Amino acid sequence: MDRHPRRWLILAVLCLSTLALVVDNAVLTVAIPPLTEDLGASTQDIQWIIDGYILVFAGLLLTAGSLSDRYGRRRVMIIGLVIFGAASLLATYAAGPGQLIAGRVLMGVGGALVMPSTLSILITVFDDAERRRAMSIWSAVLMVGVVGGPVVGGALISHFWWGSVFLINVPVVIVAVTAAIAWMPESRGPWRRADPLGAILSMAGLSALVWTVIALPQHGLAHPGTLVALAVAVIGLAGFVIWELRTPYPMVPLGLFRDRNFSGGSLSLMLVQVGNGGLLLALPQYLQFVLGYSPTQAGLALAPMALVVIVVNAVGATLGQKIGNRPLTVAGLIVLAAGFGLLATLSPGDGSAMVTTALVLFGAGGGLAQPAAIAALMGAVPHEHAGVGSALNDTVQQAGAALGVAVLGSVLAGGFTAAMPAAAPEAARHSIGDALAVAARTGDASLAGAARDAFTTGMSVSFAAGACGVLAAAVLALLVMRDRKASPARSGPAEEAAASTPPALSR
Repeated sequence: MDRHPRRWLILAVLCLSTLALVVDNAVLTVAIPPLTEDLGASTQDIQWIIDGYILVFAGLLLTAGSLSDRYGRRRVMIIGLVIFGAASLLATYAAGPGQLIAGRVLMGVGGALVMPSTLSILITVFDDAERRRAMSIWSAVLMVGVVGGPVVGGALISHFWWGSVFLINVPVVIVAVTAAIAWMPESRGPWRRADPLGAILSMAGLSALVWTVIALPQHGLAHPGTLVALAVAVIGLAGFVIWELRTPYPMVPLGLFRDRNFSGGSLSLMLVQVGNGGLLLALPQYLQFVLGYSPTQAGLALAPMALVVIVVNAVGATLGQKIGNRPLTVAGLIVLAAGFGLLATLSPGDGSAMVTTALVLFGAGGGLAQPAAIAALMGAVPHEHAGVGSALNDTVQQAGAALGVAVLGSVLAGGFTAAMPAAAPEAARHSIGDALAVAARTGDASLAGAARDAFTTGMSVSFAAGACGVLAAAVLALLVMRDRKASPARSGPAEEAAASTPPALSR
């Protein structure tokens, strides 16, 4: 594939577009307290403000990827940006929780249209020689967005009001849309018949799966709502697989999973994101509730991980072309597991030095493993299915992160409750935030200390489980993945794409 003459300008637009999505979700956590007070939002309202976006985003990803291949990747991305920007305005000036929830749901629609299109456009404008470098730059920029989001949000809320965390999206969207129209070429796959039943089944199944994962730690598996959501997820996804295997015009070419690099890369990525989801759930709470950091300080404490990712991504892009994806994936996963293992030994008095060391390991491991694993995954995808392939990549990572929050979050919550003293008030036994609030209200310093110790104990168990999951991913990558360089020569569209193995977005 030829290099596009404006490819680096196009990369800047793609980074800017995806950065808007990443930063917006990162800053929302900082905005929750003031918007709760201002809008009078209940706990259930807050849950929908956060989860409404995730449910719609995850449910629409595969359909959005198929639409971008069918109707044009630039067109779908621009439509998604416009929806995202308009929804951000709606959220900015929300007069109540319902309006804000509606804005977040529409933002999820826009985000789902943007995300698969960006990766597939990048694949089409860079050739094999430059694609790894381009993806490394993209990954590094997005990691900066993840880390910098809470810092930006804290600064905005300190100087303005909670709506500013949504309003900042509008000028970014205007610049991205204008630049996309001016510089970006259109690309699409060959025309195929639509697959509306596949789209409906995938949306129902994926949304129900995410809702099950969200509800599980809150209500338990025996709760009727959880059971209904789980049943819908199983029926929807099973029906989707059966239909896609039978229809002559599938929305998603499930035959991709017969490729060892695609299936191995997918499962490895999912397990990595399980660990990452647990990390981003527990570590900020440790920094704020145990070490006493502010939200802004907690965001800045993650900076070493972002800096290391930037450096290692650049090194990994060069190494990947020389030694292949499997060695980088396995090595990176082992380093990630070491980071989890180090965090599992934390105590309330350890301070920030051990956290920083662990985050350096996370940055190094993630900078090696995640781009290489996605390179293997995307390398098996034919160019005409680039949008769906990108959507599969995003879906795998979203599902893994959601499972990490649910599974490792449940381990953390169970460990905290078990480690709390039997004499502790019932209101203080379910979360460290509640325990510290009770301690502050009653002036009980010993309860606050016990809560910090209990949280650290539960977090250690959670991180140990994360280390086991990442090590399992390393074994999986070693046994399943294959290096293309060592494979017999092959031909065809999938193999042509396999020769160009782009690293992917770290989130």
